[in-house]
Amino acid sequence: MKIKNERINSNIQKEISYIVANEIKNPNIKFVTITAVDVTSDLSYAKVYFTTLEDRLETLEGLKSAKGFIRKTLADRIELRHIPELEFIYDESIEYGNRIEEKIKEINN
Repeated sequence: MKIKNERINSNIQKEISYIVANEIKNPNIKFVTITAVDVTSDLSYAKVYFTTLEDRLETLEGLKSAKGFIRKTLADRIELRHIPELEFIYDESIEYGNRIEEKIKEINN
């Protein structure tokens, strides 16, 4: 079951990345990278983690407003009995990694 869930996560991540990059025309959604997707075992919810170079709050609002379109497009592309509800979450791990890297540089200097 774990392998199946990982495959579903990967497929959803790939499709959402493509949809966000090429099909959404919202001006608030620019320079967005989908970093991970975590679908529950019953496929009812999916946490979609993203990063952006623009304002994260504007991007989050844009993604929330496009959630219906993204879900409908996913339903057309992925063969699942039920397309999960999407929840967009800003991924802070990259910023955290950058802060740690800066601290290490400070210590070395």
